[in-house]
Amino acid sequence: MSTGDGTIFGGSLFPTGGSSQSWTGGDSDPAKQSKQEGDMNMKGYMGKLLVVDLSSEEVKEEPLDSQWARQFIGGSGLAARYLYDLLSQETEPLGPENPLLFMTGPLVGTRAPSCGRYVICARSPQTGIWGESNIGGFLGPELRFAGYDGIMIRGQAAKPVYLFIKDGQAELRSASHLWGQGSYKTQEAIKEELGDRQVRVACIGEAGENLVKYAAVMADAGRAAGRTGMGAVMGAKGLKAVACRGRGPIPLANRQAFTEMARAALLEVKDDITTQILRQTGTAGSADYFALLGLMPNRYFTQGSFPEAEKIGGGAMAETILVGVSGCFGCASQCGRRVEIAEGPYRLGETDGPEYETVASLGSLLLISDLEAVSYLGYLCNAYGLDTISTGVTIALVHYLYQEGIISEQETGGLKLRWGDPDPVIQLVKMIARRQGFGDLLAEGALAVAQHYGVGDWAAQVQGLEMPMHDPRASAGVALSYLTSPRGACHNKSDMYLVDVGRIMEEIGVAAMDRFQEEGKAEVVARHQNWRSVCDALITCTLMNVPIQGLVDMLNAAAGWDVDLEEMMTAGERIFNLKRALNIKLGWSPEGERLPPLFLQPLEEGGTGGYVPDVERLLLDYYRVRGWDRETGKPTAEHLRRLGLEDIARDLGESV
Repeated sequence: MSTGDGTIFGGSLFPTGGSSQSWTGGDSDPAKQSKQEGDMNMKGYMGKLLVVDLSSEEVKEEPLDSQWARQFIGGSGLAARYLYDLLSQETEPLGPENPLLFMTGPLVGTRAPSCGRYVICARSPQTGIWGESNIGGFLGPELRFAGYDGIMIRGQAAKPVYLFIKDGQAELRSASHLWGQGSYKTQEAIKEELGDRQVRVACIGEAGENLVKYAAVMADAGRAAGRTGMGAVMGAKGLKAVACRGRGPIPLANRQAFTEMARAALLEVKDDITTQILRQTGTAGSADYFALLGLMPNRYFTQGSFPEAEKIGGGAMAETILVGVSGCFGCASQCGRRVEIAEGPYRLGETDGPEYETVASLGSLLLISDLEAVSYLGYLCNAYGLDTISTGVTIALVHYLYQEGIISEQETGGLKLRWGDPDPVIQLVKMIARRQGFGDLLAEGALAVAQHYGVGDWAAQVQGLEMPMHDPRASAGVALSYLTSPRGACHNKSDMYLVDVGRIMEEIGVAAMDRFQEEGKAEVVARHQNWRSVCDALITCTLMNVPIQGLVDMLNAAAGWDVDLEEMMTAGERIFNLKRALNIKLGWSPEGERLPPLFLQPLEEGGTGGYVPDVERLLLDYYRVRGWDRETGKPTAEHLRRLGLEDIARDLGESV
């Protein structure tokens, strides 16, 4: 119900066109304000952010900064630029002063193939540095259809709420009746409440409500913004969900040219072998191959091979519990799996099936070879809203501590932790999500658990973020990308686990190279990180081989720009350096840029060939390539100036 002045009980409602400039730097110059109003007519962009203050229940629009859009494109690049001015070392990750951004990019929601993603960013409660999680599904495009490029959420609600956006209007609604509900039930309840099955919902489960440090944001058919604890940030703000419905067009500078380019790119993507493989077996289809290479970790990264890995991969899934496939907006591969378990202890009605990271983190890492059990564990994590990578690594760590005699049943609450036994793992997942008993400690993450028991070096993490399911001893590129990712151990900021086994990208200088070769690896990793920064700004799915030049051309047609590939690469480099600078501002130091001792011990069996990364050599070469100070890891003033980041250099105390 609304009042005559446009106020909605529980929030505020406004018509499209209402705006304020209060937060974009506080500039009161009329000329500056006029320019900002004009930014709403940007091509390729909706030209607006929705800004929500949960403390005051104020909802308003802000013009998108067109200069920043040109420099940082969108997605996590643009989010980082906004957050750079809003975060400090004193910002509490779970405090009301930590802004939470949902951000799209200029290709999201268009006909460009595989451009249905969005990012959720804030200071991470898990690591204390840059927090970023990339998610697919449909909410990103829907947000653009509703008239916005992104949402900035500040403050803290007095009572649980959810944000509903529809065609340029927004309101905060009570979510008290949803608090305590899982992610699947929450999405269904909101759609029923709003009377529209086409409403797209991103929400948290119990893990986010209970501030589990690695809580995820869940959406659509099991899509997850899993890493860095963005679900905990939502929970701390009392924000249960964001729901969105939009029907508006996306403004394109040259619609006809864009449509033709998108059609040509889609044909290439459909014919690509990667698309065909993903359609058949999903991301879990890579499990067999990664196990052979030694990339897929086993027994908490201490065992080089797991002969039963083939029982939990995408091929086994297709032959047993698979009942259908699913995909994100504009997806050509439909890599999502739909599974059903008709009977037995892990019975499930039709639901989303596990991805590769899940079958490894909740399967091989724990020596669990029962695909039904792994699928059930994945379902539980999605329902509770937990990052499966951090969950699996943390649980595998306590199994390792249990086997080594560091902890016993006295600490675990009577649970006997045995490799290959899924039943105690099921109990631990529930205890973590609810912060019950032993689960309260595990909810803090692997590093906190290891430090609690006096074995901090045993935690499989970099910068506090648990290792993904690609062992750095199987690839020098993976090792270096983990060390230098802006969010900690991360396989997405540079998927060198694919590049080092043959994913050549000649257009951007990413050539074939032996996976154990360290000489020249820094150049390849840096170039690849720059390109992935572009992908996360546009935003496009990095699983798909969308033609590189095609993406550049489509951006030009959408935004009316005239940039070439090398300019795009420079934009990616600018974004990557900006995130580095933000981390330094938040207290990052090079001491955290190391691999735990566990990964400096060779594996005696499997596909790693006994390789151990030379961390010092890799980093020194990388700092040289990046133009960063070899002692501090800080970008030099000269380098920042070349990238057009003079203001950032000044803020870091450099002279330009």
